[in-house]
Amino acid sequence: MRHQKLIFTSLFLCYLILLFYVTLFAWNYGASLGPTGPGGRNYNVIPFRSIYRIAVFSPQLADPIRILLGNIVLFIPLGFLLPAIWIKAQRLATIILVGFSVSLLIEVSQFLFTQRVANVDDVILNTLGASIGLFIFSIIRWTKSRIVYLHT
Repeated sequence: MRHQKLIFTSLFLCYLILLFYVTLFAWNYGASLGPTGPGGRNYNVIPFRSIYRIAVFSPQLADPIRILLGNIVLFIPLGFLLPAIWIKAQRLATIILVGFSVSLLIEVSQFLFTQRVANVDDVILNTLGASIGLFIFSIIRWTKSRIVYLHT
């Protein structure tokens, strides 16, 4: 049991490093494009505005899928791994608070330190992703508790 917790803790730390690398340092997909070209800080604080714009105005169907689902999928590991190492994170309210807080930290950091768009819709989608991760964790835990092991 102790080895499992060590493995999940290691995976969680690796996930956090990758999460912050991807959201703050990796490619600049979605960079702010001002009137003079790339650059400049930008933000969206109106919920669902960019989700609507991406869904309606994207020239290809793959763009909204990649952008919107990408924000959800990015936070599923948070909702799955954190409850495996911290029992309080097995509650939905806790995982929502943690997912929201981590996402908000990333968005504020993007606004302050990068040339990306800080977006409230990303916070909403990331928090949903963390909640889905907890749901997956809960299903696996429930299924595992129902398995009968036969010792011969």
